[in-house]
Amino acid sequence: MKFQCYTLGCKVNQYETQAMEQQLLALGHVSGTDADDCDAYLINTCTVTAVADRKNRTLIRRLRREHPQAVIGVCGCYAQVNAGEVEALGVDVVSGSGGREAFVQLVLDAVRQKKAGQNAGQQVLLDDAMRRRAFESLPAGSLGTRTRAMLKVQDGCCNFCTYCIIPYARGPVRSLPLAQAVEQARALEGYREVVLTGIEVASWGRDLKDGSTFADLVESVCRAVPQLRVRLGSLEPRVVDEDFCRRLAACPNFCPQFHLSLQSGSDGVLRRMHRHYDTARYLQSVRLLQQWFPGCAVTTDLIVGFPGETEEEFAESLAFARTCGLAMVHVFPYSRRAGTPAASMPGQLSRAEKADRSARAVAAAAELHREFLTAMCGTEQDVLFEQVEDGWFTGHAPNGMKVYARGEDLHNTVRRVRIEGLQEEGLWGKIL
Repeated sequence: MKFQCYTLGCKVNQYETQAMEQQLLALGHVSGTDADDCDAYLINTCTVTAVADRKNRTLIRRLRREHPQAVIGVCGCYAQVNAGEVEALGVDVVSGSGGREAFVQLVLDAVRQKKAGQNAGQQVLLDDAMRRRAFESLPAGSLGTRTRAMLKVQDGCCNFCTYCIIPYARGPVRSLPLAQAVEQARALEGYREVVLTGIEVASWGRDLKDGSTFADLVESVCRAVPQLRVRLGSLEPRVVDEDFCRRLAACPNFCPQFHLSLQSGSDGVLRRMHRHYDTARYLQSVRLLQQWFPGCAVTTDLIVGFPGETEEEFAESLAFARTCGLAMVHVFPYSRRAGTPAASMPGQLSRAEKADRSARAVAAAAELHREFLTAMCGTEQDVLFEQVEDGWFTGHAPNGMKVYARGEDLHNTVRRVRIEGLQEEGLWGKIL
């Protein structure tokens, strides 16, 4: 069977799609390309915003139209919370945000039946995400350049922010036990870096009830694979304290890049969002990271146009981002999600108002990013090179910033680079 996979959304979705691809390849099936007419198309969906929902539907409709004889299988968060909409698009297999191996088997069964001239009808495999208690362990790795692997160590979220549908799509917190995480990391031969990822990765260990903390996990993985750089996914500010910083700063292979969730720099908006910190606690986390990891990059997400957000609150957000000295800010206009408390809050802003604030926030973010990159000029960085772009080798410094350099046979190597200046979305330098 020839198949092709599509992924929309976060790094967890990317990880899970790669695991499904590995499962299919191990069974002797062949991965196709856009130029092929495949037997099956597997789509892993996202539902974090209304835009994501629209992208899901557009992709499903296109594949159904272009490949009428193929089996179309759809899984992921959008299918979990909007199964009826997916079923109505005429796909063959519908699954949710769990049970990846069972989903793959349903797709294979549908292909076999279609080739045999049988009509199995639409197969739907869904559970109640809120009742999940077990972590679904999937193989780590990547099918790409084997430079950077992802290791999913956590799933689910119990924060229930008022704007977010993901806790309903993913269910409660589940953690990969520490010993298994270390074992999977040790199995990543040939890679140079591993990213520990999850839906709310800082909540790792809460369900294990054995006293393990997220710092325990990161420290253990760093020590188990000293030949690999270890990088983190998105963090919740409250996980950052003196102990967390002291222990990870002692790990030579730990990458000082911290995607520290903010969402708003206004305390009033944070309360309406039901975030579990205020700007004072967030700033405390930033200053601890900057103290223990000089030159680290603190990046974040910012939602603009949240219900009731005033112009003054919006201004507070931008001013706070500047106070923190953030390296990169990803800006999102608020997306109204049915089934969340924020969807029925008063003070819904118009699309034009959200677009205007988004444009201003993007401009402020670009200024902050340029300032951070400029401060890196003249420094020396250990860059992991990954690919060639327009005659330059490109890779990433430990703090996650993109670096361009000239050289030969740099793929999958770590080289010392002196940063000379800014280039496109990153920096350029000379190999020492």
